Amino acid sequence: MTRPAPTTADGRRTRPAPWVRTRLRAAPLTALLGAALAFVAVLLAAALPRAVDRGSDQALRSFLHDRGPSPTSLLATSPARYGRQSPQELDSVLATLRSRTGGSFRLDPSGPVHGTLGVKSRSLTNPDMPRPEGVDPRLTLVRLPEAAAHASLVAGHWPGGAAPGAPVQVALSRSASETLRVPLGTVLESVPGSTGTARAEVVGLYDAADPADVYWSDPLPCLTKACQAFTPTAMPQLYWQTAALVGPDGLDPLAVWGEGAEDFWRLPVDTGILRADRLPAVTREIAAYVAGPTSSELTRATQRPELRINSRLPELFKQAEARRRAAAPLAAIGAAGVAGVALVVFCLAAALTGDRREAELRLLIARGGSRRSVVGRLLGEAAVTVLPAAALATWLAVLLLPTPRLTASVAGASAVTLLALLAFPVRAAVLLSAPRRPRPRRRLVGELLVLTATAAAVFEVRRRGVAPAGGGLDPLVVAAPLLLALSGALALARLLPAAVGALARAAGRGPGLIGFLGLARAARGTGGRARVPVLPLVALLLAVTTGGFGATVLSSVETARLQAVRQTVGGDAQVAAPAGGTLAPELIRAAAALPGVRTSVPVWTDDYTFLFGTKEGSTQVTVVVADPVAYAELARTVGRGRFDPALLAGGAPDAPVPALLSRDLAARAVGDTLRVRIGSDDIPVRAAGVVDGTPALTGPGGATVVLPAGPAGAHVPKSARPNRWFATGPVDEARLHDLVRTAVPAATAGQHTVKTSAASVAALAGEPLQRGAGRLFWAAVAATAGFALLSVLLTLVRAAPERAALLARLRTMGLRPRQGVALILAEALPQALVAALGGGLVALAAVALLGPAVDLSALVGEKVPAGLRLAARPVLTQVLGLTALVTAGVLAEAAMSGRRQITTELRAGDQR
Repeated sequence: MTRPAPTTADGRRTRPAPWVRTRLRAAPLTALLGAALAFVAVLLAAALPRAVDRGSDQALRSFLHDRGPSPTSLLATSPARYGRQSPQELDSVLATLRSRTGGSFRLDPSGPVHGTLGVKSRSLTNPDMPRPEGVDPRLTLVRLPEAAAHASLVAGHWPGGAAPGAPVQVALSRSASETLRVPLGTVLESVPGSTGTARAEVVGLYDAADPADVYWSDPLPCLTKACQAFTPTAMPQLYWQTAALVGPDGLDPLAVWGEGAEDFWRLPVDTGILRADRLPAVTREIAAYVAGPTSSELTRATQRPELRINSRLPELFKQAEARRRAAAPLAAIGAAGVAGVALVVFCLAAALTGDRREAELRLLIARGGSRRSVVGRLLGEAAVTVLPAAALATWLAVLLLPTPRLTASVAGASAVTLLALLAFPVRAAVLLSAPRRPRPRRRLVGELLVLTATAAAVFEVRRRGVAPAGGGLDPLVVAAPLLLALSGALALARLLPAAVGALARAAGRGPGLIGFLGLARAARGTGGRARVPVLPLVALLLAVTTGGFGATVLSSVETARLQAVRQTVGGDAQVAAPAGGTLAPELIRAAAALPGVRTSVPVWTDDYTFLFGTKEGSTQVTVVVADPVAYAELARTVGRGRFDPALLAGGAPDAPVPALLSRDLAARAVGDTLRVRIGSDDIPVRAAGVVDGTPALTGPGGATVVLPAGPAGAHVPKSARPNRWFATGPVDEARLHDLVRTAVPAATAGQHTVKTSAASVAALAGEPLQRGAGRLFWAAVAATAGFALLSVLLTLVRAAPERAALLARLRTMGLRPRQGVALILAEALPQALVAALGGGLVALAAVALLGPAVDLSALVGEKVPAGLRLAARPVLTQVLGLTALVTAGVLAEAAMSGRRQITTELRAGDQR
């Protein structure tokens, strides 16, 4: 029999109220909170991939920009065609080269540079030119068709043609003219070469419009000034070199001067538009341009069989990709932690809603509704609140983080939206299903599977290490910490009832009742469950474990970066005199008095000393002369060349000088008594110990001999005055630079090298790759902590009805409001505190188990040994931070809702 449709008083039929509108009006706050949860989760899911993409692009562009214009350019070269090459031919070849660009990459707006360059430079014999160490200056001739657009003539005229046999006309930079003492009109005489004698006349002086312009960079040698260089000999000698411009008619004399000439075309690639996701395509196209099909086509099109194209871009792309992949696990661990805790929160929210509406849903089933129709209506109800919030969150993520890529962001947002839509309908379907027999072993089997997967992941990571660079994101490095946290939560859920039950029994023997009641409820669970809920423990352990593990990674990065920089600088500060020079005693005393200096170490080093008494007879070594005590402290701080300063203590006046030998040199020494030749002095030395290097040199340092300064090194010649100064402590680089400028003559102040570890660390830490990875991780930690707090609050709210009934009964027996708050704290905080502590222990275990396989070189910015440094401080910070956050949240929830729930229960009566 069909039930008649409802009618109004005048007999008209009425339509039933829509389900969704009725439910939203009945519980507007619940709908609003559900939409807010979906909005935040979808916003994070959509924003994280876009933030990663932006960080990857910025890191790639910064890495390539820092390499300079020459390594990021395509350089085409071809032997010049003497006597039969017109200036327009270079332009024609340039147009052909440019026509094959513009696919996956394009040229920089600064534009290509082309011209002709002499193969060799010539030594100049003019007597008035400076020769710092007796070596003649050298000059290279260059033809640049567009030089006049990037420079201004300040004297004379631009070079033109010259009569046969006359000197070739050249234009020289005014800076080089002043440095080399070459005024306008000077005829430069050169050393005869294989092509005969050549001369050049300076007919013009120019200033570069911008000496830092990429136009003047490699392969153009010193066109804007005179440069210092060293001879490639066993004992390098300093000399000056520069380059000069010739006119369009000077190509043949240029070839004579340079004993050959080479045409070149430098095509700078625009690195500011490159994207990390398109790097493989760009790499393939650049490789084809350099040595592939495109290169062959260009050789035919230009009719230059000897055309060669070179570039370091493929190598740089490979390095950049390896850096990106090495830094990816840190962001992935944070994102995985957020995803895991968010999943727990959605499950808890669905469980809470299911508890609140279970009676309503069962009533619908009892009145003839099917489970499918009820679940369908719940899905429609969720769609009305979740879909608008998800769409708004996705749009906001796209707006705030602009990047061309949408796939990953949309996929993440869609996955979270689907989870938010299905969480409660799936829970309702489970609640409305037919009851099943309890299966006590099902939980045990699941826990054993998780433990087995965790053990297998940890074992595999320790066995093979992290996937090699370029092999993609290693899922085990990301999954292993999460599996450890999940295993810890399962173990804690097993152990917590017994531990908290013991505390409850201990509290029961005391005079108060509040502690006993709260701990007893915490031990047995709430809501009729016979065990502690696992999901809040999983959320808290995931938050602490991922935060602690990632914080340890960042702490280890900072420590490794400082250590690597100290080994490069030689301490926390260094001042080095120019080659062949020494540091003034006044400068050393003033530097030692700078604020922050803990240890001041003046050192004399020489790379061209010989040690006699080795298996080879004599060996070229680097000798280091320093005060033993200060130098030992420097070596200890730097972490290289540690030794006991007592080893360099002197003996009798005529005894050999004690010396420390590097390990490879000690293995080649014959006997203990050796001789070190410094200049013309032979010094008898005694091998007193072995060191693994010296902080005075970057890297292992090769064959090294360390000699003491002062009384123990009485035989060391007085000429071995300090040419380097090292220090430990927080030294300000600006003050050190100012000190060098004021204490050193102006002529040589610019030749002194000043370095500090603080500035080097700041430069490495400021790279977008490291900075972006750190920011992403801490954002993920904040999101994880927020979701973990929400999971605790949802657990409290889920148990609120039963707790309110208990508090109402106790209130009738004289329970004070403050005691009610204390009861809530005693019930909620033990699980949170134990979970936070357990998460800290799991994080330390993750560092100990997985740390040796983690390579930090990409995040440090320098090559460092693999492995994490086990430290309690980063983990303890996460534990205390999350504990404080959860405690504050529980206190706030107890203060706001405790009294209201008691009042409601007392008014409504006990319905249980």
